[in-house]
Amino acid sequence: MRKLIFGLFIAILPAFALAAGGAGVPMDHIETDHTNKESLQRGVALFSNYCQGCHSTEYARYKRVAEDLEIPLDLYTDNLIFTGAKIGELMKNSMSKDMAAGWFGAPPPDLTLEARLRGESWVYSYLRGFYKDESRPLGVNNVVFPNVGMPHVLVGLQGLCAVEPHIGVAPSVEPLSGNINNADACPEYALEGSMTPAEFDQAMYDLTNFLSYMADPVKVERERLGIFVLIFVAIFFVFAYLLNREYWKDVH
Repeated sequence: MRKLIFGLFIAILPAFALAAGGAGVPMDHIETDHTNKESLQRGVALFSNYCQGCHSTEYARYKRVAEDLEIPLDLYTDNLIFTGAKIGELMKNSMSKDMAAGWFGAPPPDLTLEARLRGESWVYSYLRGFYKDESRPLGVNNVVFPNVGMPHVLVGLQGLCAVEPHIGVAPSVEPLSGNINNADACPEYALEGSMTPAEFDQAMYDLTNFLSYMADPVKVERERLGIFVLIFVAIFFVFAYLLNREYWKDVH
């Protein structure tokens, strides 16, 4: 019994570590949906155009992603592969780590498992958490990841928030005026983007949804098979119980 309890404790330690890692960080919580192929398709388009120039997902292959997201292989090759790679290759980028370290201080991390490491809500909040900060080398900072070395590559879509955005703060209604406070994450913009706040939030959900899929591409199939496994275990338990009772019925 002690060995069993010790084994269970060791098994759940990573979960406590992940929970501790996100402590104190303001986040807007979301629930991703790997069955929403339209969202995933929009997400991979955003990733390919705005993220993959610096970040790789080298534990995944283009062909697997295209097939899972129901994108024709020729369409994916012509529109979402910019490195000259073949459709069956790993999703690496063309930036060398030495060059990236010189430009940003450290090589941009591989993003294959980032959503699993940080959590979907962290990624979603981080993507929406940039704001203007002239004291930083790149002119921007992030409320979720203070003093981050990453530029705000999505500034053309979101714009640039002039003040710290309200991440992790729920909207509230003033009882007298009926005005909604914190309806949008950014209350004031130093630079306007091409998207409305609602459109950008949806785009960042799609991108986060895709990164969540990348971190666990078999989630939908795993959950589907899990139902059959639980049904089998329940049926097997009945027979095991009856067999056990038969064995011990004459033992007093």
